[in-house]
Amino acid sequence: MDERARHRQLTEQIRYHDYQYYVLDDPKITDQEYDALMRELAELEKRFPELVTPDSPTQRVGGQPMQAFAAVEHEAPVLSLGNAWQEDELRDFDRRVGNLLGSDEPVWYVLEPKIDGLSVLLRYRDGEFVTGLTRGDGYVGEDITQNLRTVRSIPLRLYEGDVPVPSYVEVRGEAFLPKAAFAGLNRERERAGLPTFANPRNAAAGSLRQLDPQVAAQRPLAAFVYEIRRLQGGPSPDSHWQALQWLRAWGFRQPPGSERCRGIESVIQRLPGWQEKRQELPFEIDGLVIKVDSVLAQNQLGATAKSPRWAIAFKFPAQEVRTRVKDIAVQVGRTGTLTPIAILEPVAVAGSTVSRASLHNEDIVRSKDVRAGDTVVIRKAGDVIPEVVAVDLSQRPPDTVAFQMPKTCPVCGAQTVRLPSEAAVRCTAELSCPAQVREGLIHFASRAGMDIEGMGPAVVDQLLAAGLVADVADIYYLQFQDLQGLERFAEKSSRNLLVAIAQSRTRPLHRLLVALGIRHVGERAARLLAEHFGHLDALIAATAEQLQAIPEIGTKIAESATSFFAEPRTRRVIEKLRQAGVRLEAEEKTASRGRLAGKVVVLTGTLAGMTRAEAEAAIRAAGGRTASSVSSKTDLVVTGANPGSKLQRAHELGVPVVDEAALRSWLD
Repeated sequence: MDERARHRQLTEQIRYHDYQYYVLDDPKITDQEYDALMRELAELEKRFPELVTPDSPTQRVGGQPMQAFAAVEHEAPVLSLGNAWQEDELRDFDRRVGNLLGSDEPVWYVLEPKIDGLSVLLRYRDGEFVTGLTRGDGYVGEDITQNLRTVRSIPLRLYEGDVPVPSYVEVRGEAFLPKAAFAGLNRERERAGLPTFANPRNAAAGSLRQLDPQVAAQRPLAAFVYEIRRLQGGPSPDSHWQALQWLRAWGFRQPPGSERCRGIESVIQRLPGWQEKRQELPFEIDGLVIKVDSVLAQNQLGATAKSPRWAIAFKFPAQEVRTRVKDIAVQVGRTGTLTPIAILEPVAVAGSTVSRASLHNEDIVRSKDVRAGDTVVIRKAGDVIPEVVAVDLSQRPPDTVAFQMPKTCPVCGAQTVRLPSEAAVRCTAELSCPAQVREGLIHFASRAGMDIEGMGPAVVDQLLAAGLVADVADIYYLQFQDLQGLERFAEKSSRNLLVAIAQSRTRPLHRLLVALGIRHVGERAARLLAEHFGHLDALIAATAEQLQAIPEIGTKIAESATSFFAEPRTRRVIEKLRQAGVRLEAEEKTASRGRLAGKVVVLTGTLAGMTRAEAEAAIRAAGGRTASSVSSKTDLVVTGANPGSKLQRAHELGVPVVDEAALRSWLD
């Protein structure tokens, strides 16, 4: 047998055994026999380098270190799930589904464990793995292909089995670190004198965001895949359950225990069993996902701006533990809000050690009567955020004192104020309070803002202590020699930070609006404002009434934005940003002069030739905007099969209604 034939034979054997091990959990050979096959393949490729292909089993060891992760726009928004905590909330979800589908028949659902990891998207062309992305903000993710190639349960080539492999497919899954691997990784870090990871989710996310793929290759990451997002060059599944079978046939590992249930009561009956076996699973889950099985029904149900209407996450009750409050400190945020923080005796809860818990505001502290010295019950809300549930009054020491919010800022000494309409107490020294300046800088540089790699809290603290920055615009005037005097800033780290700062200059307008930290202006509102005005100068010149004329922009956002831009300090910062070359324009729109330019479009019913997500993406690309409900601000309603109440509402308001064919003619 010649070397090319032997290479092909070894590759096929290894892929077969990967499928048996990772997908079917039924290995046919020992680890030693598998390693021998891999060694022979590696040796053959070493002698004949021309035989190496990108999808060879040897190509999982990681490539060269990267300078940064490239940002990649998702083909359709990657939505998050709505949450349910009680059984009645699941019944309400089922009721909404039935009403929207116009049917009294029990709905078929698929029940899956909700893996506690990092959401990833994998793209395959002609069966070969070509791109791997993070979810990011749901619109733009990071290209972590090299790191994902190191995850052995992610096939580099789809398995050619009973189900035809399409010419192109994008799937969604969850990368995670098994419990045993997490414990082992932390033991190794302790021996090396490195800080340990708080929980498996953080460890997985940190591993996949390493710039050096060799680091990811050394960590025993795994992945489950649970959704087909896009598929071309082949038939499409009729149901989610069928999609899971196809994914399994192609070589993707699946969450164990997924099952198909008729009606929501059948789902609810299975909840206690899952809660009991949760601790026995070899990986962390934080709940269950309930999905409508029929793809046709999924398309008809559609989605809101944040979540699909055909799926919901049921979150398990949070684990509760007891500990003692050592003190109550007050933290000052970037908007001047004073937040009381319970300083706790460290205690393990839901996979990590907790030593602090937010008490949120003055009213909550009073209602729970939390005092320094108290024994309290704490839990993690959603298994993520520590919170104080209750005080054990029987254990209260006699000398405790009721907590009082300070009358002056604990950082700058300025007077504090609480407006009648708010629960928050705020520092009045907005322009000069060091805490607000610090938090504003951290937020500006964060991934949600301008995403300046390497500018975390520790670096911000050094820049402030050295007097190098006083506002966010000063970041763009830092010089190489400024950084050389800072702790742990050698030549390479200094240049890396300056490169990251330079790259952030090109972020589009909506990212800048988020980074500036305007109250009530989140990512969605920032996109709407950026798309409508196109340039920061036009937004600054707009009145509150003009802002409120934009669909989904209400009074609070409009008044907050206009007040923010009216501040002389804000104007000075923006002028400095302009002089530094920071981009003040929105993302360029393709086909912005088309018939949908500036139009607000609502979709109702099931479209025959495209999914709801594809239609919404196409409308945005054509210069339009989509909304989830019909109002007087709606310009157009597009109907498919079985339209819902939106059609009637459109007729009542006199909004033009067109079919899918008309929409397509405007998109072409």
